[in-house]
Amino acid sequence: MNVNERAVNGDKATGDSGTVAPNGSTAGSMNNLFMQLLVAQIQNQDPLNPTDGTEYVSQLAQLTQVQSMETMSQLMANNTVLMDNLQTLTTGNLVGQNVMVQTDTLHSDGSTELNGRLTLAHPADVVTVIVKDSAGTEHKIELGKQEAGQVDFTINPEALGLPEGKYTLSVVTGTGEENVPLEIGGVVSNVRIPLDGSPTMLNILGLGEIAYNNITQFGNSTPGASA
Repeated sequence: MNVNERAVNGDKATGDSGTVAPNGSTAGSMNNLFMQLLVAQIQNQDPLNPTDGTEYVSQLAQLTQVQSMETMSQLMANNTVLMDNLQTLTTGNLVGQNVMVQTDTLHSDGSTELNGRLTLAHPADVVTVIVKDSAGTEHKIELGKQEAGQVDFTINPEALGLPEGKYTLSVVTGTGEENVPLEIGGVVSNVRIPLDGSPTMLNILGLGEIAYNNITQFGNSTPGASA
């Protein structure tokens, strides 16, 4: 006879009116349920073939393990909430601060000058940053010969003749290097926390909305050469 059968028979035999905790019960209710089952098991065991005491110990160990897992799960859930709250407070403090983000798009306001930098894996005789509008018109920032590593530049919408709108950024080098990382800096004007749980969005002056996880630097960026 298994534990559940003994518990049922025990209730019928003794008229016990105790209720069994539903699924999803707390560790305390699980402990009460276990004790009810254990008492019923002892009361209804076969006198000629009693249950080995080690089986009770094994059942108690299993209960302890389940309780520990439930407690750990609750702690992890609490930690997740705490981390979310800390991230919210951290991103809120970014308003008015300078950051740099990795991006290949920007939403220019047509006037705000933006500092940027790219990272070359190899030296190049010719390095050009291309700013392309939605119509496919390209505006070029010639940076000339550059060594490997970080190269600073500036996007000046007025000098380049960029009206307000969305643009894509790319880099062309004399060596044909592809997928050159681009970073743009700016001041955070506000922070938006989407209700659907997606990444926190930073609204950066002259750049538009960028996801929080694209931040590569906090604080002032190194001014680049004027476009």
